[in-house]
Amino acid sequence: MRTKITSIDKGELYEDRALTFLLQQGQVLVGRNYRCKWGELDLLMDEQGVLVIVEVRYRKNDRYGSALESITAAKQARIIAATKHYIVAKKIDQPIRFDVVAITGDTSPQWIKNAF
Repeated sequence: MRTKITSIDKGELYEDRALTFLLQQGQVLVGRNYRCKWGELDLLMDEQGVLVIVEVRYRKNDRYGSALESITAAKQARIIAATKHYIVAKKIDQPIRFDVVAITGDTSPQWIKNAF
């Protein structure tokens, strides 16, 4: 009996893959999947006192654009709005950076620091 993998399951799988990659790079997990009415933050990491907000993007292939190209200005605005909510809610007082971990197919994660 086969069970169909949902897009949520795939999202979690690739977030796990990105998390493992970032932990190997020395980052520390602060939180994941922070949700508010403005959006969701995939991974929240700490890198030497900097709060790193990480958007994880996966594409099976580049046929309709790369994983990086899928992060539109509107998506960036939602991430920034959700980050502002997180900062206020958690009383964060530290530098912040926005990174992207893009995964296409079975390739190694592509990590873009200061993506936007």
